[in-house]
Amino acid sequence: MEIRIGIQHSPREIVIESGEKADALLERLSTAIADGSPVTLVDDKGRTVLIPGSKVSYAEVSTEEPRRVGFLG
Repeated sequence: MEIRIGIQHSPREIVIESGEKADALLERLSTAIADGSPVTLVDDKGRTVLIPGSKVSYAEVSTEEPRRVGFLG
């Protein structure tokens, strides 16, 4: 699933591909935003991102599989 998170006062959004369940992820993000606490996300490649919950302006979770570009053969 693809996760897009906007951060206040930042022109770029954070985009992460993760295999985590959407419900669990949204619950963690909601709690972090409400408390102002940081939330840690891990992408499919094992990279870790720490996001300050107090600075999140929006979060978009897409459970639709993105189309892959490439050739089969």
